[in-house]
Amino acid sequence: MEPFKPLVMEGEQAELLLLDNRGIGAGVTAGFTTRHAGNTALHVGDDAAAVVGRRRHIANRLGWDYTAWTCAEQIHGSSVHIVRKQDAGRGSLDRGSAIPDTDAMITDESDILLVQYFADCVPLYFEDSVTGALGLAHAGWKGTVVDIVRETLRQMTETYGTNPADVKAAVGPSIGSCCYEVDETVIRHVRRIAATEGVLTPTSDDRARLDLKELNRHLMIKAGILPSRIEMSTWCTGCRTEVFFSHRKENGSTGRMMSWLGRKSR
Repeated sequence: MEPFKPLVMEGEQAELLLLDNRGIGAGVTAGFTTRHAGNTALHVGDDAAAVVGRRRHIANRLGWDYTAWTCAEQIHGSSVHIVRKQDAGRGSLDRGSAIPDTDAMITDESDILLVQYFADCVPLYFEDSVTGALGLAHAGWKGTVVDIVRETLRQMTETYGTNPADVKAAVGPSIGSCCYEVDETVIRHVRRIAATEGVLTPTSDDRARLDLKELNRHLMIKAGILPSRIEMSTWCTGCRTEVFFSHRKENGSTGRMMSWLGRKSR
């Protein structure tokens, strides 16, 4: 069953997809925008004031003060930033104030909305049901093969005492294997970190279709998250360009959706 549900339907259009709240802690909100919410990133040449206006609209729809909106400059790596109260609002108004060189954020603070940006890469959500710690990660193929899943959980464990078996996780809307063919360079990296059954489907001697969502689910299980506590979206951003932006299908010229994760104190 698809865990990301439309918040509001207008015909067949959905502006926001909410992660089903089954098992999610009190006050926690998580989800993903569609292209109907517009481009939410400041790095793709869109008018900055228009982007901030869209962000404010989304925050309002979610019932959050925009001062909570907190984001990072993503670099397709595995760096994890511990988000504290003083980080709230970083990157909300301009790129210069964003948390630098970071593809995963973790926090145990309330009233901070963790936000990241996507156009095919995989959004990853983590919630420690015991300590209340949260984690949000951005995993393209590069971030996946350097195991951003493991790094996020390692930092949650070191910082908050997280036991991976207590974590509820989700793999969000992203490009599917149906639309994602990769070359031998990527295949070689994937083979180093995971069994390839169910992850790589050869299409020729040196190319294969890669299931990034399944690979990240595999890495979650390898890191200690119970399979029964992992939700995985079936949405493919490549197949559904009427719903999502797709960097691959739109030849690199497109907007960005956003993932979000946060807990309100009231």
